[in-house]
Amino acid sequence: MEERKASLREAAPLLLRLLLGFLFIAHLYWKFAVLPGGVEAWWSGLVATGYSSVVPAYVLSAEIVGAVLLIPGVFARYAALYAMPMMAGAAQFWLVRKGFYFTGGGAELPLVWLALLGLQVLLGDGPWALVPSPSLLPGSRSAGRSPRRPSTGSGGTA
Repeated sequence: MEERKASLREAAPLLLRLLLGFLFIAHLYWKFAVLPGGVEAWWSGLVATGYSSVVPAYVLSAEIVGAVLLIPGVFARYAALYAMPMMAGAAQFWLVRKGFYFTGGGAELPLVWLALLGLQVLLGDGPWALVPSPSLLPGSRSAGRSPRRPSTGSGGTA
């Protein structure tokens, strides 16, 4: 039973990575294929509300990075970290316009996405990451990597 708990614990970052990656794919699909007017309408809508053209460019880049890098596990920790400011901005965008609750199109869902991205950053890449992320903190190990062997010092016994 304990072995099963350990394997589920190790699989959690992988499952989170897959969930977030597919959510980014779904969001990009909505922008390019479902939204009337497509990405051009979305882009001009953001610019019309007073945002610089840099903002929609960053949003698209963060969504593409999330879709392309999270699923295979290519620097997944850093891909999630890169997308976090975008989600914080989306939460602020909807909070001031619609309020908190998602039933009115508010900030609730972007805040959940932001929390999930934060969990991915903290948990790391998980198993089967193609290119594991380097650790965020010096001296610590990244999830999905084997731990370093401790040094025994200069010729002394441990």
